[in-house]
Amino acid sequence: MTSRKSFYLVREDMLTEAMEKTLAAKELLELGKVKKINEAVNKVGLSRSAFYKYKDGIFPFHKVVKEKIITLSILLVDRSGSLSQLLGKVAETGANVLTINQTIPLRGRAHLTLSIDTAPMKLDLDELMDWLEGLDAVEKVELVGTGS
Repeated sequence: MTSRKSFYLVREDMLTEAMEKTLAAKELLELGKVKKINEAVNKVGLSRSAFYKYKDGIFPFHKVVKEKIITLSILLVDRSGSLSQLLGKVAETGANVLTINQTIPLRGRAHLTLSIDTAPMKLDLDELMDWLEGLDAVEKVELVGTGS
C-alpha cells in the first residue's frame, strides 16, 4: 500500500511559529544571506530539528505556482546518441530535467520517463511535445502527468 500525499493551501496567519521561522530560514539560505542551515536557524530563532521537520513540506505559494513540473512517457529508438539528442532538444527549450528513467531496450525500443521543470521553458507544452516527436529517435511522446 502506497502513501499518497495531500496538499493544502493555508493562510499565513494559521501557520505555527516554527513553520513561519522555517520559511524565513529557507529564504535566508536562498538569497545567500547565510551559507549554512545552522546560521539560518540561529538567525531566525529556530531549532535545527524543527527546520528539518518542516523544510521539505512548506513552501511559499508563489514558489509552487511558478514551478511547472511535467512527466512525459517517451518511446525511444535504441540507437547510439538517441538519448543525448533528446536531452539536447529539451535543454534547447530552457526546461530543466529533474528525473530520467529508461528501461532496457527490447525489440530496438526503450521506454523513457522524463520529468522536467517547464517554468524556464521558452516554448509551450504542445510545442515541446511536437518538437520531441519530430526527432528521428522518438517514436511516441505522451504526457503522463503535470503538477506544481
